[in-house]
Order: sequence, then C-alpha cells, then structure tokens
Amino acid sequence: MLFSLIVAVGYTACGTLHSRFDMVAALNAPQFDPHTPNGNPNKNSLCNRRMRVQGPSGSVDVAIVDRCPVCKTGDVDLNEAAFAKIGSTSAGRIRIRWHWL
Repeated sequence: MLFSLIVAVGYTACGTLHSRFDMVAALNAPQFDPHTPNGNPNKNSLCNRRMRVQGPSGSVDVAIVDRCPVCKTGDVDLNEAAFAKIGSTSAGRIRIRWHWL
C-alpha cells in the first residue's frame, strides 16, 4: 500500500526552489538515499526524474525534487497542486500507485 501526502514547497533536498504551482514531489528516504553520492542530496541521480502518480481522481506527472524522511518505501509526498489532480486535498493522505517515466 502506497500513500501520498500534501507537503509544503520551498528549497528542496535537490537544492532547487519551487512554487506551489509546480508539479513536484518528494520521494521516500529509503528509495531516495541510495542514489545520494557522498551524502550530498543535491547530486542525487533521482533529482528531477519524472514519475506518474495515480490516485482516486486521476493521474499527474511530477518531478522528484525532494526527500521525505518520514515516508515508508513506496510513499511519495506531493505538493498541493499535484495532489489536487489525483485526490481531494482535504483527505491529506490517499492510496496511490506510481511508476517512473
């Protein structure tokens, strides 16, 4: 079971800045961290990699720009704009499926 949460945006683990309108996400730490060379997340090979996330209300393509330290393997945090494309933002946490593009 995979979940998505709503997260705030700003400077990210990938070292980039995003607005609340960008379609971006944070990948769970267990899947993000192995791709971080020498402990520098700005150089993570998954930064800006795109994925398609499917939820109860549809799907959205997002770029990975951050790391979610509290997420479990398979979980993805979406910003509010992306989350609204796949589910009700009032839910806060929904079941999802995702795959790399």
